[in-house]
Amino acid sequence: MSDAAQPSAAEVRAAAEAVKAALDRHLDAVERRSGEDDPAVFAAFNELAAAAEEYDELLYEAYDEVTPFEIPGDGSLPAYTGPENPSALSVLIRRDYSVAESRRLFAQAERIVELDPDAEPAVNGARAEIAGVGSSVHTALGVLFGEFEPDEIASRHQEFGLEEGDSTLWVTAADEPAEPGEWLNAPFDDVDPQRILCRFDVSSVFDEEAEEEEEAEDDEEALPDGLEILAPDTPDTGR
Repeated sequence: MSDAAQPSAAEVRAAAEAVKAALDRHLDAVERRSGEDDPAVFAAFNELAAAAEEYDELLYEAYDEVTPFEIPGDGSLPAYTGPENPSALSVLIRRDYSVAESRRLFAQAERIVELDPDAEPAVNGARAEIAGVGSSVHTALGVLFGEFEPDEIASRHQEFGLEEGDSTLWVTAADEPAEPGEWLNAPFDDVDPQRILCRFDVSSVFDEEAEEEEEAEDDEEALPDGLEILAPDTPDTGR
């Protein structure tokens, strides 16, 4: 990051003050909580986490320093506050891919064009030339996603030269169906996490964590009785 883009000392100081204020609000909410799942405590926790993250980022950008604490997330959803009997729902899906084999992608796109010479690539921006489908990843992806449904691409991604990344699916409740065209300009804005009915995440990081846990269990089983694996004293800053 350039010096011009670095946050000022005043911005870092303001972020630190925001953390202090969030700490006070969190403690106050905890002291006044009405039960184990008090929404006020949950909201104060999220505010504190956001303030701490903002301060940590600004501190690192301005001074190349980090805070000695981290607020962990348990991956659980917030308390549901939507309708008990929702009459409408929205399904939000995100799937990430990387182009692993561009030749395979080009071959599939060219095959589609051969079967339908009038196919128009579904690319953002100016009309793409079909002739460039064998040399432009942009155009080839437009042809691919213009021909196949997203679910079919997900099930056949290797055929298309794509490699899967993380994916997530959220099912959210609504009070009533949206009006036609109401949210098309900003389909993923204003998602209320407390209206999520269910959520499904897929990531290779989960497999890596499971492998690390299995390896740690194997190491512990291999140790003589009375010995244990000790964690290192140096904290992991994540940088």
